Amino acid sequence: MSGAPSRRLFFALWPDEAQRAALVHATAKTVRHCGGRPVPESNLHVTLAFLGSVPESRVGELSAIARRVAADFPRDALPLVINLEGFEHWVKPQLLTVLQGKEEPGAPASGPAALARVLGSEVAAAGFSPDLKPFRVHVTVARKVTRAPHSGEMRKVEWRFDAFALVESRTLAEGPVYSVIESHVLGGAEKVRT
Repeated sequence: MSGAPSRRLFFALWPDEAQRAALVHATAKTVRHCGGRPVPESNLHVTLAFLGSVPESRVGELSAIARRVAADFPRDALPLVINLEGFEHWVKPQLLTVLQGKEEPGAPASGPAALARVLGSEVAAAGFSPDLKPFRVHVTVARKVTRAPHSGEMRKVEWRFDAFALVESRTLAEGPVYSVIESHVLGGAEKVRT
């Protein structure tokens, strides 16, 4: 299949413009002082399952998996709430990330981690090769970071989701560009957009 058209894909929680703007505002000073390159606001997201290079002929299979996972997701676990409230410098990949705070006591177990786990196992069972690193809610806010932030703390930013997206990553000279292929509402088989 070498030479067959392929796309670099991942499943993600895809925030709206207001959610992204709130995170940029909360992290701007630290990002400026870390010696890195800010991630463009339009690229901010939470990766649920990274799939890598997928043959174009198999994208429809991923759509079917996404519809099934979305339809089966428990409505009483919605919305998925992520409280972003701390920085972490990942030295080897030179990233500055923002992490989710500690889970609230009594929070439902079927949150973003459960969604990531189901998506990962479903795509693996279908013969795809997802990244198998343990899932950790994070948003990359800067790349090529040379210094850790002075403080790991930040003003909390809350993101809420009732859908997830299948996203394509393309690398251009100016950096990666992400495009939502389609979004799926959790707790129902409805496709939001393509």
